[in-house]
Amino acid sequence: MTDRDLGKPVLVIGGTGKTGKRVASRLAQLGIPVRIGSRSAAPAFDWNDPAGWQSALDGVSAAYITYYPDLAVPGSGAAIQRLTRLALEMGVKRLVLLSGRGEPEAQHAEAILQASGADWTIVRASWFMQNFSESLMAGPILSGALALPAGAVREPFIDADDIADVVTAALTDPQHIGQIYEVTGPRLLTFGEATAEIASATGRSIDYHTITPQDFMAGLRHEQTPEDLVQLINELFTVVLDGRNEYLGDGVQRALGREPRDFVQFARDGAAQGVWGD
Repeated sequence: MTDRDLGKPVLVIGGTGKTGKRVASRLAQLGIPVRIGSRSAAPAFDWNDPAGWQSALDGVSAAYITYYPDLAVPGSGAAIQRLTRLALEMGVKRLVLLSGRGEPEAQHAEAILQASGADWTIVRASWFMQNFSESLMAGPILSGALALPAGAVREPFIDADDIADVVTAALTDPQHIGQIYEVTGPRLLTFGEATAEIASATGRSIDYHTITPQDFMAGLRHEQTPEDLVQLINELFTVVLDGRNEYLGDGVQRALGREPRDFVQFARDGAAQGVWGD
């Protein structure tokens, strides 16, 4: 940040989400004002209502951009282009984008940001460890049985806290301008192996088995999951989770000079906190 930016808030789009709330907390701890970009905030930010974007961007020094529901969704690039253009017109040049590993639409959005003239940083991530504790998979794990359309493919699950540390560094230190950080955990695990780590840490019996994408989607619809999310989740499991991300990145190490947190530590910490029951 420059001296002229001191005292101006940083806009955290998706500031109530997994990474956004962590970034907002870290910025606040550094004494940096934060403007939460969400539909319930004032001023509100809604990806489906561009008319409100100007108010959210007004007077901010930088922005952390997370796209809802995911950059993998067709048309996300057009929204990123529109937001980036508006931000630059309003003098907000420092932009940090959360992107997706191995997602063509996400890579399209990255290219738009890179060509925009912004002072950009891109943080590429895939499956969060917190998917097991804060959203999609938390309930089934608590019930003792997790069924997903994911078999032998391994994923380098990344801790959302590591992502937040990288993003916070990027928002506050100009040395990260123009960098692409591909962030992963330190090892590859199948979803079954990750579930076994949680079972070991909690001392509970948690069954994992593979089901067809059709059965998985039917289950999501039975739980009244919105159809756009059903299609997105199905694509992430059936298209992106095809082995294309079955390698480690060094984004955490390059950005922070330390190793990323291992899944086993995530599982132990979650168990100690009672995330998956006593």
